[in-house]
Amino acid sequence: MTISNSNSPIARREALQDRLEQLTRMIEIRFVEDRIQKLFAEGHIRGSTHLASGQEAVSVGIARSIDPDDIVTCTYRGHGHALALGVTPEGVIGEICGRVIGCAGGLGGSMHLVEPEVGLLPTAAIIGAGLPIACGAAMAARARGKDRVAVSIFGDGSANIGAFHESLNFAAIRKLPVVFVCENNLYGEYTRIELSTPVEDIAVRAASYNMPGVIVDGQDVDKVAEAMGVAVARARRGEGPTLIEMKTYRYSGHSRSDPATYRPAGELDAWLKRDPIDILADRLVSESILAPGGLDQLKAETRDAVERATGQVLDSAAPDLGEILSHVSASSAGGDQRWHFWP
Repeated sequence: MTISNSNSPIARREALQDRLEQLTRMIEIRFVEDRIQKLFAEGHIRGSTHLASGQEAVSVGIARSIDPDDIVTCTYRGHGHALALGVTPEGVIGEICGRVIGCAGGLGGSMHLVEPEVGLLPTAAIIGAGLPIACGAAMAARARGKDRVAVSIFGDGSANIGAFHESLNFAAIRKLPVVFVCENNLYGEYTRIELSTPVEDIAVRAASYNMPGVIVDGQDVDKVAEAMGVAVARARRGEGPTLIEMKTYRYSGHSRSDPATYRPAGELDAWLKRDPIDILADRLVSESILAPGGLDQLKAETRDAVERATGQVLDSAAPDLGEILSHVSASSAGGDQRWHFWP
């Protein structure tokens, strides 16, 4: 077995064309988030954390379906998306721990991961903030004559805010190359979906904006990639946006302090029986890509790699407090080009 431990985000993205690497990346996401929880308990992380354990297939399925110069916006629950797109474990863990090795130099923290090299705009703490930003990125691509697509990833709670409806309407009327991806994990923070949303399927709302609305099994990375491939191809042909609803589930509570006691008994156990890592591993065994029992070895190798990355993070310094306002505005960046998109 081989594991891509490259420090190059582009190389890590390209590696996702390999079936075994897709499984490895999903395991990496799971273990990085597990390690983040421990780092928080050990006092290395300030603020909060928002894990997406259980949703790894959505992240990897999206990443393997788009190009590095396509643009992605997502929420504060973005650790998995950043890793899938190509950000290194050192970059993600380092940023969450506030160290200079982090992908934003330790200045952004858990909710503001970024990597221009693979198209990841800074993740946002504001619910649904990425929806209109993706429309803007799509307009910029069209204005520049670029064959690029913008992907906006958001939660089911975001489908009830004004920016959701404005963005879908705007993208549809202008036929913008946008793919709207709703991660429906059944809970908007602490509220179950039927208490806040009058429809069972978010995808039906696409009909109001005359665009395709697609429901996908978000636990199956191949089905995620298949649906994304159709939507991305449609966007590149100039036929406009698509709304894709990924049916998935987060194993943890909303944030690090939430024990998720509001969930009905047995719900978590039912979803654990359809774990996305196990689904892909079983398929790779049937395809003779992974040896029977090979998942355990792959997990051990990946866990060791995550521990090495964590060690590098803890050896890294914290940023100088004098840097705290250095990238608040273009003028305060002092000519720093690290976080420029589409130079």
